[in-house]
Amino acid sequence: MTGRTFTDPSVLAGIAAGASWADPTMDPALIDWSPRRAAAAIPFPLVDGRPVNPYAPTGIRYGRNELGHWGEQRCADAIVTATAGPRRAIVMVERSDGHGWALPGGYADPGEAPADAAVRELREETGLVADLADPWVKVLPARYVPDPRASDEAWMVTTPVRFDLGSYYEWACLPVVEGRDDAKRARWVVADSYARLVEHLHNVYCGEVFAAHRDLLAEILGDAR
Repeated sequence: MTGRTFTDPSVLAGIAAGASWADPTMDPALIDWSPRRAAAAIPFPLVDGRPVNPYAPTGIRYGRNELGHWGEQRCADAIVTATAGPRRAIVMVERSDGHGWALPGGYADPGEAPADAAVRELREETGLVADLADPWVKVLPARYVPDPRASDEAWMVTTPVRFDLGSYYEWACLPVVEGRDDAKRARWVVADSYARLVEHLHNVYCGEVFAAHRDLLAEILGDAR
């Protein structure tokens, strides 16, 4: 084989510990790909029995980089917005793995609906409880995300779920959020536009947006300052 080969030690540790988030086999050709390809949100090819990221190359041709499963990995992200006085706000979490500030979200459990996964991850990472019966909840189409942890053989596809909490008199009235689980901290962030979001994270927290969520947030928030 040619091309860079890499699987992060954290994945190898997960395999050794029997973690559910890591496929135990180091040879993806041994996997029965029929059910995984049938369930995939975005079709992908196999080459010599190995999955190929439909958006390759990533810089890592073989191996899983920092992701646990071979092939497409499904997750859900919660986009929680509100209006506080004259400003639009969005809930963001600082990731504990050093990859920056992200939307609350994570892996969908087997058989778990994307909206349920988004609600669960939101609660686990921020303590905020969303109501799926709210008519303002909107499940957006699944999409590939350029996750820096991905490889040409393991990649992320997310289903974004939007939650609009309405209007609040001022910033201090917004629901309380706190970092939990694998989130170092959770905050309401200024989000009048994507540019304002980036500016706020940089100026207040010396932080930056998680690479996998930049395009998604720019589309949702708009680029105008």
